[in-house]
Amino acid sequence: QVQLVESGGGLVQAGDSLRLSCVASRRTFSRYAMGWFRQAPGKEREFVGAISWSAGNTYYADSVKGRFTISRDNTKNTEYLQMNSLKPEDTAVYYCAARLQDIAAMLYTREYEYDYWGQGTQVTVSS
Repeated sequence: QVQLVESGGGLVQAGDSLRLSCVASRRTFSRYAMGWFRQAPGKEREFVGAISWSAGNTYYADSVKGRFTISRDNTKNTEYLQMNSLKPEDTAVYYCAARLQDIAAMLYTREYEYDYWGQGTQVTVSS
């Protein structure tokens, strides 16, 4: 079992930045591929970005490409989502997710591909 705890959400203005963190409970964190998803009010949860276990590969949704950056520090069992140039449409609950990296450098973009989820952290961007 892996427990994930997100933090760093909050209320910001358009154009501001936020950094979300996701801390994992397992010391074998480095074996897990990680992802970020978000769910806006009245909408389905959507993919934001993903990172492979070695942090060598990342992939982003078109809506956040160039503004958001995913990174990880395996020594701290932590994944990060740096969000710059935030827009009101980025308002959502953000979730981190994890699964074992069974294929080297593979990136996972679909909800069903992940086995573990955090409880979510609210990000609200005002115009």
